[in-house]
Amino acid sequence: MTVGVAILGSTGSIGTATLRVIERQKDLFKVVALTALESEDLLHQQAAAVGADFVGLVNGEPGRRKQEVGPRCLVEAATHPDAQIVVNAVVGAAGLEATIAALRANKRVALANKETMVMAGDLVLEAARSAEGQLLPIDSEHSAVLQCIAGRPRTEFCKLILTASGGPFREWSRERIARATVADALNHPTWAMGRKITVDSATLANKALEVIEAHYFFGLAYDDIDVVVHPQSIVHAFAEFVDGSVLAQVGFPTMELPILYALTYPDRVQDPAVPRFDPVSAGALTFERVRKDAFRTFALGLGAGRVGGTAPTVFNAANEVAVEAFLAGRILFGDIPVVIDKVLQHHEVVPASDLETVIATDRWAREETEAACS
Repeated sequence: MTVGVAILGSTGSIGTATLRVIERQKDLFKVVALTALESEDLLHQQAAAVGADFVGLVNGEPGRRKQEVGPRCLVEAATHPDAQIVVNAVVGAAGLEATIAALRANKRVALANKETMVMAGDLVLEAARSAEGQLLPIDSEHSAVLQCIAGRPRTEFCKLILTASGGPFREWSRERIARATVADALNHPTWAMGRKITVDSATLANKALEVIEAHYFFGLAYDDIDVVVHPQSIVHAFAEFVDGSVLAQVGFPTMELPILYALTYPDRVQDPAVPRFDPVSAGALTFERVRKDAFRTFALGLGAGRVGGTAPTVFNAANEVAVEAFLAGRILFGDIPVVIDKVLQHHEVVPASDLETVIATDRWAREETEAACS
């Protein structure tokens, strides 16, 4: 019997990769629901190819095609009765309500939408605990940690080290980084991703979001989560145990392996399309400290995570809006951390105790950031 899968954000890089994985594993999985922000033609091509009976377009027009439209379609797909697994590959805050709804509906959520955990990690974990839902990461770094600690008691795991490629500006001076163009920021040396996450990788905001996400996923204090720059992107994470042993998960860069692992966890299945690892081909592996003075957005994100409450929500929203403004040519690359810092300074942090508070904070931060980018 095949397992039903709903894919939120099916036309993006993670969504299309998930469809490729499922096509190779169609004896195990069947796509029952697809949603996209836009890209209507591609969405319907995907739905026809896999036979999905639910199609949702967030930014769509009613009556044009057989599809659900509006933001609510994300929740409808996430709670589809024939879906046992929900792959949340939506970019940004839009994925939060769908994640919580899926967990409360006892689904397995394979999460690539890191903003969900950053904005409301405690609420998401509570939703998973209060029902029979299961939360698994798709991010390559968090998947790597999960693979290292799978089957071990939580009390044995004491520290993790996430790796970052360093992005296109790893060797640039702080002054040169501030003047970077959109083309510069989108020229990632290792990964092929969407525009927003590619800029996040250039500012290292993406890595700050991943640290906050790891804090919730694995229950570690921020002092027990470190980040090192690893330009080759071969080692995805290190997990340290109480006896001093350290395990690492390695492999050539591909998102299809963590996607497959999240779908089949805790089992593993054969997939000949995933590139096999060869240490000789990998070459020399190097590691460096993060230059926090040159990547201020990274430092701001870590600071927001340590403050907690609604601070990570503000950081995430301000970063999203600032990146959009940069891509639209409204602000310079060097303005991104300046704008985020300004909005964080104006925010009065409160506990992120309920979804209404988180959503209201997200809305406030977006409005403040838009004003700061004007």
